[in-house]
Amino acid sequence: MTRSEDHSTVQVETDGRVLAEADVRLGGEPGVVVSAMHVESGHLPLGVRARLVDAVLALPLVGSAERLVASVPIGDAEMLDRMRERSGEMRTHYAGATTIVEARLIPRPR
Repeated sequence: MTRSEDHSTVQVETDGRVLAEADVRLGGEPGVVVSAMHVESGHLPLGVRARLVDAVLALPLVGSAERLVASVPIGDAEMLDRMRERSGEMRTHYAGATTIVEARLIPRPR
C-alpha cells in the first residue's frame, strides 16, 4: 500500500499475486474522495472484491470524507453489494464498461 495525505493505493494479494487494486485520492470538492477499483480478469476467490471495498473504506483518507465516488467494473455485484452494506445511501450509473458509484459514507466513531 502506498499512502500520502491526498492519495493512497491499496492492493488485495494472494500468494504474492495482486488480485485487486484501488487508487484513492481527494476529489475536487471538500468531503469527497474518488476511487478507481480494478480486479484481475478471470476467476477470483470469493471475497476478493469485498476485501478491496473494505480496504478502501478503511483508509484514513476515506474515513474523513462524506462521499465516495468510485469506478468499478460493470456488473461487479460483489463490490456493489459491499458498498451498499457499508454506505448510508448509494447511487449508480454506467459509463461504458464501468459503473460509477456515488456513496454517502457512514461516519466512523472517533
